[in-house]
Amino acid sequence: MGLLLAVIVHSAHVQDRDGARYLLTYIAEWLPRVHTVVADGGYAGRLVGWVRATLGWTLSVIKRTADMVGFEVLPTRWVVERTFAWLGNYRRLSKDYEGRTEVSEAFIYVAMIHLMLRRFDPPDGF
Repeated sequence: MGLLLAVIVHSAHVQDRDGARYLLTYIAEWLPRVHTVVADGGYAGRLVGWVRATLGWTLSVIKRTADMVGFEVLPTRWVVERTFAWLGNYRRLSKDYEGRTEVSEAFIYVAMIHLMLRRFDPPDGF
């Protein structure tokens, strides 16, 4: 569905793969039924083995093939891109306004709560 269950915002000096370890460790504590995680090509490499050995999950990496030219929709990747587009509709998330990572995380959670509530009880006319 593309709804976020957990978010960790880190500073730019933290590599995405290292940030993924923090997030996945955090998720493992309160979402024990997770068994498969889908990620893009930037998360390939040692992270796949770490996820299997540490958490017992499968990290499925969706990569572009060598013969792809230009833009092509990749399976399940479009869900992530659509979620980013949803978040970009919120003014405070459309640009990087916040100075603290905790504030950015809070606004992402607020936006996702708003999206979930609208799906739960849509306004009249929808």
